[in-house]
Parts: sequence; C-alpha cells; structure tokens
Amino acid sequence: MNGQWKSDKPIVPGKSPNKVGQQRRSSHGTPCTGKEVETPETATGRPTARTTDVQPMAEEMEERGLPKGNPPKQTSGRIQSRCTLQHALERIRQVAKRDKEVQFTSLWHRVYNVDQLREAYLGLKRTSAAGEDGVTWQTYGEALEENLAGLSDRLARGAYRARPVKRVYIPKADGRQRPIGIPTLEDKIVQRATVEVLNAVYEADFLGFSYGFRPGRSPHDALDALSVGLTTRKVNWVLDADIRGFFDAIDHGCLMRFIEHRIGDKRVLRHVMKWLNAGVLEEGSWRQASTGTPQGGSISPLLANVYLHYVLDLWAHEWRKTQAHGDVIIVRYADDFVVGFQHRNDAVRFLSELRERLLSYKLELHPDKTRLLEFGRFADENRRKRGEGKPETFDFLGFTHISGKTRNGRFSVKRRTIRKRMAAKLLAIKEELRRRRHRPVKETGQWLRTVLQGHFRYYGVPTNSRSLNAMRRAVAWLWRRALRRRSQRTRMTWERFYRIADRWLPQPRIYHPWPSERLRVTTQGRSPVR
Repeated sequence: MNGQWKSDKPIVPGKSPNKVGQQRRSSHGTPCTGKEVETPETATGRPTARTTDVQPMAEEMEERGLPKGNPPKQTSGRIQSRCTLQHALERIRQVAKRDKEVQFTSLWHRVYNVDQLREAYLGLKRTSAAGEDGVTWQTYGEALEENLAGLSDRLARGAYRARPVKRVYIPKADGRQRPIGIPTLEDKIVQRATVEVLNAVYEADFLGFSYGFRPGRSPHDALDALSVGLTTRKVNWVLDADIRGFFDAIDHGCLMRFIEHRIGDKRVLRHVMKWLNAGVLEEGSWRQASTGTPQGGSISPLLANVYLHYVLDLWAHEWRKTQAHGDVIIVRYADDFVVGFQHRNDAVRFLSELRERLLSYKLELHPDKTRLLEFGRFADENRRKRGEGKPETFDFLGFTHISGKTRNGRFSVKRRTIRKRMAAKLLAIKEELRRRRHRPVKETGQWLRTVLQGHFRYYGVPTNSRSLNAMRRAVAWLWRRALRRRSQRTRMTWERFYRIADRWLPQPRIYHPWPSERLRVTTQGRSPVR
C-alpha cells in the first residue's frame, strides 16, 4: 500500500494461458500445466507431485491494461434518457422554487424532445378509448419511433394542429350525465409531455392544501389532512363547498393571463390556446368551445389547478392570515373544497366574500352542494345545550364524515362510504351480473374479485369496516340471485353458494392506516392544511 494521502497502486489481474494443453491430474488433485506452478506447498519448500503426458501449451493471452477514465455505465438508452430528462426538469424546478417571480421563456424544446414524447406515450393508459381519428395506443405503437419523430418535427416547426375532442357522457351518482372529452392519441401524448414540463414550474407555486391531480398526492392525502385538521385544530364550523360546472365555466382569457405570470414561452401559450379552441365533436357535429376545458384531457387538471390557484387558493390563504379572528383550515381537491372555522362569524364573512370573488371570475358555488354546518369537537355539546340533535354530516371524496368519539371519550371523525355511491355501484354490478348470467362461474368470480378488491382498496379506511362488510354481503346476495335465475330447477343452496363466495369474493380489509400516522410521515412536520 502507498503512503498517506497517496492512491494505491493499480492491481492488474493476470490472464490464464490460452488453450491450455490437456493434462492429467496429480495425486493431490490439482491441475498441472507442464511448468511448475507456485502453490502453498512449493512456497513453503514442500515437495509437489509430478505429472506426465502433458500436451504442449499454446501462447499466453495478452494481459489487459487498466481502462482510462471512468468505465461506461451499464444502463439502457431509455434509462439514460429518463435520467437526462429528470435532471433537466429538476433544474427548472429549482429555479421556480428559488424565484417566485421568474418567467420561463424557453420550455417548448423540452416538450417536443423525442425522449419526452416517448415517456409520455408509455405513460398513457393502454386500454383508453380512441379519439375522433380512431387511433389506439396499440396502433400508434406499431411504428412508434417513426410516429414520434414525425410528431416531434411538427411540434418543432409549428405545424402541429390540435384535433377536436370526442364528447361522450358517463352517468353520475345523482343520476345526471357527466360530459367527458376524449382527445386523439397524439394530443394526449403532447399534452402529457407539456404537463410534465409545466409541473416542474407550478409544483413550486401550488399551496400545501391543494391536493387534486398533483404528482405524489392522492385523494387519501386530502382525506388525511382534513381528518387531522378537524381533530387537532380549533374547528367548530365547516363550509362544504362545490363550484357549479367548474370545468365547463373556466374563462379562457383569465386562464391565459394566469399562465402568463410564469410562462413566457409563446410556443407553450400558443399550443395551450390550440387545445382550448379545438372544439368538441358530438354526434358527428363540431361545436366551438368558448369556455371551459374538456374533462378527460391530460392537460385539463393542470389548467384547472392553475385557475383555482389564482382565483381561490392565494385569496383564501391571504384572507385567513389577515381577516380571520380564529383558526381556519382549508383542504381542496380539484373543484371540491372544505374550509373549517373556529368562529361562525368568520365562516359567514368568508362565504359572502367568496361568492363575490368567484363571480368576478365567472364562477359560482353550487347552491345544493354548498352549505355551512356546525361540526367539530364542541359541536355535539353545544347542540345539546340548545336542545338540537346530533351534528350534521358532510360528504367529501366518497366518504361521509361523521362527528364521533373514541373509546376514551375524545372527539374523532368517523368516515363511512357514501350511501348513494354504494347504491350506484351495486346497481351497476347488478346490471353486469344480468349480462354475465350464463357465463362460467370462474369468469364471473374473477371479475367480482377485481371489483371488490378495487372497492376495498379505496374505501378500506379505519372506522369503515361496517360499510365494507355490507358491500360484500350485498354483492354476494346479487351473485346468488343471478346464479339461481340461470335455471328454473336450480340447486344453488346457501351452503353451496357459501363455498363459491369464500373462494372468489375477498374478505373486507382495512388497507389504509390512521390519518395521523400516515400524515406524520408524508408531511414531516409541515402543516397539511397550509
């Protein structure tokens, strides 16, 4: 070894002779090569065994020297390109976080990069419906590199044209129809690549209580933040608010002005306007969309978050710091948000000023889904003193939030599956079982297992075991009913059906930890409602 502060001498491994002649083994079991090889025995002077009948040895191989510089990394091209893209986005993210007033003027070349477009294509859902051109994910991938190269060239030259979105309707839990826009596959690719780049900018700007459609955040993060805020902060009144037809009411002019605060690249702005003005294709007829962003596009959630960031989040955050007289918590997921107040006067003033604020940007609160209710640790006691009943409940992200108590008598928030959501899901399962009535039991059982597992993974939260068990019992009853109607001479007894149900229907399970436990890990000391 070398001295202190000096590198060790390089050690070059020796090479064995090439095409070593065949030989017999010695009595000690070691191979012989025709020349004396140093072993522990020869090194100590001990006699070694001799062998005979050794074939001549070919020339020895040339020894390999040390490589110059660092050896090349054993990584594939896709991994290398992904790392390069992530490094570039990280630099953008650091600049956006360091300077909240900087305007980014050169971002479009990140979007039409072929590697970025490839990552966007691979991130799309493979079974999603095709747009108005009929191109599916599998069809586009048959000549992927050629298609991506052509798309990148059109984006770079400004020859890319956005296609109108195909309008379809899906049923809602309340019986109404929700309009959904299906863009073409190339529009999905470009929009997803644009979102990846813009997220690097806006993730540094969005506030902590915004959870909808953001990377690394889920509905359960918003539910955890709300539960912890209601139990640990001084909250006595809750404003459960919903914006009426938000995605269809976004004003394009206001939205573009908001985007221009941070994005100065004219090419990005021009393509956003292309998607907004592409129009809607419904039943073969094209219609111009003067307001709103079509739900279903990859860029619509980001545009909605940008719009509400300037219209609601910044204003509400400033209001509670300067106008509120008590504690205020806010949790927003897309256009649904819950605000908690310590004092009723603050809640009434906030609601009145919020209506005016939204009207100035051509938005309004839904009159049936927006209400102010007494909810919190002291709500039960205060209502009893006034001779009123139990505190009201409110719905948020699929759960009914109920004021309750722990075994020790402390205030807690209990969450149950919304009854209307469960009823709508059971109705859909009933219709599907009717269609699958004469299919094999194994096939139907595998489908029901997938449905229940997905239901349990979302609704499997603490304090919701009763609703999970009720869901499984209802599905089992519907399945048995469908099996018994396959024939008038059915032999599907309860005993026989229980064996089938135990094999295919999973048991309810709580998948999510208590909100305080998970939030303590994800926030690492930061406030979840600020």
